[in-house]
Amino acid sequence: MAEELPIRNVAIIAHVDHGKTTLVDALLRQSGTFLVNEAVPERVMDSLDLERERGITIAAKNCCLKWEGHVINIVDTPGHADFGGEVERILSMVDGALLLVDAAEGPLPQTRFVVKKALEAKLPLVLIINKIDRRDARTKEVEDEIFNLLLDCGADAEYLASPVLYTNSRAGAATRNIDVEPVDMKPVFEAIRDSIPSPEVDVEKPLSMIVANLGYSDYVGRLAVGRMKSGRVSVNENVLIAGSEQNHKGRVMRIYGYEGLKMIELPEAQAGQIVALAGLESFTIGDTVTNIETPVVQPRIHVEEPTVSMIFSANTSPFAGREGKYVTGSKLKERLFKEGCSNVSLWVEQGPSPDQFVVSGRGELQLAIVIETMRREGYEMEVGKPKVIEKTIDGQVCEPYENLVVDIPEEYIGVTREFMAMRKGTIMNMSGFGTGMIRLEFLIPSRGLIGIRSTFLTITRGLGIMHSVFEGYRPLAGPIPSRVNGALVASVSGAATAYAIAGLSQRGKLFVFPGTEVYNGMIVGEHAREDDLDVNITKQKKLTNMRSSTCDDTVVLTPPLIHSLETAIEWINENEAIEITPKSIRLRRLYPVLSKKKQERCGHE
Repeated sequence: MAEELPIRNVAIIAHVDHGKTTLVDALLRQSGTFLVNEAVPERVMDSLDLERERGITIAAKNCCLKWEGHVINIVDTPGHADFGGEVERILSMVDGALLLVDAAEGPLPQTRFVVKKALEAKLPLVLIINKIDRRDARTKEVEDEIFNLLLDCGADAEYLASPVLYTNSRAGAATRNIDVEPVDMKPVFEAIRDSIPSPEVDVEKPLSMIVANLGYSDYVGRLAVGRMKSGRVSVNENVLIAGSEQNHKGRVMRIYGYEGLKMIELPEAQAGQIVALAGLESFTIGDTVTNIETPVVQPRIHVEEPTVSMIFSANTSPFAGREGKYVTGSKLKERLFKEGCSNVSLWVEQGPSPDQFVVSGRGELQLAIVIETMRREGYEMEVGKPKVIEKTIDGQVCEPYENLVVDIPEEYIGVTREFMAMRKGTIMNMSGFGTGMIRLEFLIPSRGLIGIRSTFLTITRGLGIMHSVFEGYRPLAGPIPSRVNGALVASVSGAATAYAIAGLSQRGKLFVFPGTEVYNGMIVGEHAREDDLDVNITKQKKLTNMRSSTCDDTVVLTPPLIHSLETAIEWINENEAIEITPKSIRLRRLYPVLSKKKQERCGHE
């Protein structure tokens, strides 16, 4: 028999940087989760090092707080489109969502994505317009834009009656009336209690819980995290794990619940709770933990397919094995397939050779995060240029397209439209906010977005902002120009010298400092012309007995351009690769530079 529980399971969904994690901070503080004198860092839910460094949420995480006799489980989700798979799988754990929108920026591409997913899951919404303290806030216009977005996404009448709150999450204040000064977060708590339903569960039915997240403990190993749909479970109980291909039995050795940001051990749990089960083996996201005698298997979590792929391979450069802890293809394979099991939006397949693997994801950023995480764990690898995943639909080759939204100053409209047209982008809409900024919306192939960010920031003098989200598959758009400039490629192994770098500074931009170890085939700079140029960057100055007042002048070098992982992924071409180690990021050509003797020998043959 179903019973009403004083529990609310709610997700916070929004576009990137609209204030989801800051809102959770305010709710945790005002619910009494932290002590009065307890030191709590900002964005406390962003616990991963990469999240704190980049200022974005990468992985969905949940916490639990108590307010006026109600237990509120809150799941903080990523806002970047590349991590949309996190949002899709987390919505199976909750009964409603808080939709956050920036009071100045309004709904952006990822806002539309998360709204569609919430409507598909038929989740009630509480609409929150955040950052109302911004000087360029346009609260009423944004509120109208949100309801227009709901209509565009096919929402029915009950969604148009969703409660609207106005918040300043940084100050921890919210109000139901924009004309009333916000004081605290009580209106948000009340909206969660009154507008988000309690989980519809039946504790008398057999156990059924879909695994929506994975955790790990140094003491008990892997954890299966999810919301219990029905039944009860206790420690040492035998259960059935229903996988995609086969079922197997397991025993629950530990049960963990959530209290604030901490996990607490429980003797048993019942339907409606979000728990983590320890002791089970061979499970992955989407599996169902259920009763052995009368299993109730939940539908598997479905996420949208990847659109971009990269080839990962073992490091084959002359410097392979110098800096990494895990350098073999077998270690790389083990780590990548492990990542594929925990990240449902990431696909890992065997590549054309035993040491190559095709990794497919939602975008360059998602793949870059995987690479950076593995790099910090001690892995060495090589990666190639990202490629879009094409499909044949009704006999026609199609490629993924994305909705691109850019906010730019008015004076850069012409150059931005020209640049996007070169990348096969079609302008769909243009609007202004009366603040000197213009919003342009494009429909553009995903292929046209690869390597676009650096050039876009250059042409807008660093003032442009761009966001995109997957729209669908359409026929191929035709050729898109890639990098215009060629590469400066080292032809000799050794240490780069200031003398050689000074001589090459007229040839283009250099990527290395004097003293940097280079090898034959390593890219050391960007050529000023279209073709590649083989250079000897290790050249020494000849010593003579002549003396002159001008021959030994101090050499003044232009600082080199040092690539980050993201800029390196944007820069490389088809015949180039990135060598990644825990200490270095190097660019290399896939074939070495031939010496003059070898070139002559090949020519005679």
